[in-house]
Amino acid sequence: MKSVHAPPNSQIVLRRNGEEIACDLYSPEGRELLAALWLKVSAHNRRMYEPRWLGVQIIQLPEDVVAMQELIWKVRPDVIVETGIAHGGSLVLSASILELIGEGRVIGIDVDIRKHNREIIDAHPLRHRMELIEGSSIDPTIVDRVRASVGDAKRVLVTLDSNHTAAHVAAELEAYAPMVTLDSYIVAMDGAQAHVGDIPAARPGWADDHPLQAIDQFLARHPEFVVDPYYERMDITSSPGGFLRRVKS
Repeated sequence: MKSVHAPPNSQIVLRRNGEEIACDLYSPEGRELLAALWLKVSAHNRRMYEPRWLGVQIIQLPEDVVAMQELIWKVRPDVIVETGIAHGGSLVLSASILELIGEGRVIGIDVDIRKHNREIIDAHPLRHRMELIEGSSIDPTIVDRVRASVGDAKRVLVTLDSNHTAAHVAAELEAYAPMVTLDSYIVAMDGAQAHVGDIPAARPGWADDHPLQAIDQFLARHPEFVVDPYYERMDITSSPGGFLRRVKS
């Protein structure tokens, strides 16, 4: 790692289109600016593809991996529902914390569980804590199947990490929020698309069609949920405003 000399009173300066933002590097404003820029650099360089959990690619920023294990350990859910499986790393993370707790299972839903990913999951030592469901997370028959599997579990946690368009996330929030128990959470991931739509590697539509839109609309209709900023305290997250705690039945 390159060593950089940055004594007190150093400034961080951002120049863009003839404008300039400058602030003390060690001030709260400097920290905020650095975090915003590091999120963009992380997204551009696909930093979320680097971590693995117990050998399986997880596709999350390291800070979010830490936040999720904290959340699971706090809630100690009987059931975790996860939309979006990909390689299976998030399932393994959830299953590993549940294994340490000594109880609980995770239900993973994905529209396409690819053969090589399923084989990795099936061969994993924590497979006994995972249930896989293939199909669209917003298909009513899939939602009914998940609801039946959740049953009367006393503590239910939900994470949404599949299709990140506003319409899809909105449909997921409406479908799965009723399963979330009091003082547990539904985590709508990747709202940071709204903040990284200007990076060189951005995909078309990120800036204009993202989970934050769905989250804002959901909160306006559902006062039984509130944003918990605690899980954003490490500054870097792909899920700003997405950790939603149920405060009313």
